[in-house]
Amino acid sequence: MQAAKKKSFKGNVSNGLSPIESGKSKIRDKMKVSIITTCYNREATIRDCIESVLAQDYSDIEYIVVDGASKDGSLSIIKEYEGRIAKIVSEPDGGMYEAINKGIRMATGDVIGLLHSDDFYYKSDRIRLVVEAMQQEDADIVYGNGLFVNKENPDSIVRKWMSGSFSKLKMRFGWLPLHPTVYIKRSCINRCGLYDESYRIAADSDFLVRYFYKENFKITYLKKYIVRMRMGGLSTDPKKMVLKWKEDIRLYRNHGFFPRVTLACKVLSKVPQFVEAKFLQL
Repeated sequence: MQAAKKKSFKGNVSNGLSPIESGKSKIRDKMKVSIITTCYNREATIRDCIESVLAQDYSDIEYIVVDGASKDGSLSIIKEYEGRIAKIVSEPDGGMYEAINKGIRMATGDVIGLLHSDDFYYKSDRIRLVVEAMQQEDADIVYGNGLFVNKENPDSIVRKWMSGSFSKLKMRFGWLPLHPTVYIKRSCINRCGLYDESYRIAADSDFLVRYFYKENFKITYLKKYIVRMRMGGLSTDPKKMVLKWKEDIRLYRNHGFFPRVTLACKVLSKVPQFVEAKFLQL
């Protein structure tokens, strides 16, 4: 999949956060949650991804799978679940972010989140906890924590991402929430726009800066692991790091940060994630 044509995006100034640690709640299912999975040649992992969505104990989920005309057995696996997936599209696209944007345009939920085809939910109650946090705090955006795991052995934890509390100052020093843990009200996306497809790797970072830094949404930190992510995806592939850093420089410059300072802080902040993972017990 290749990058698509450049589109323009805009945003305003922001703040606002309510960190919580969610437990069990009596809140009923009131919000429809659209979960979007994009896929291209992922026959080895797409089944785990799909089954982790279908295993969620939250009742009102609209699951959308956007396949980029995979050449392996991915689509055959996806079609095994045809009766339980709300929408399946398989056609060539210009890259992952075009596919995500396509899924967002199809989504009808009150809340939108992503689960990439290499990833799977930490537990079957994660969407319910996200909705409870959003309702309890009247939040526009909820984000949480995640684990990076060995590609071949998902029980082997390589990196622990504890997102921590949000502040705009921290973002100027490279802080970002873990992208696949972020759930956003569709009304916010209608206001602020989609992923900028001119970025091949860093469109998620640009998206998060626009929504967390440039806008004034109410943001809640859910102190729970949301996903397990296999290493080797687009943003964790060592072969693509130089391109990612170049795109990071561009997006930070576009948003008025000191780009090299922000990038350096971002890279250094990830070192403890690998160290802490060595001692993590779940």
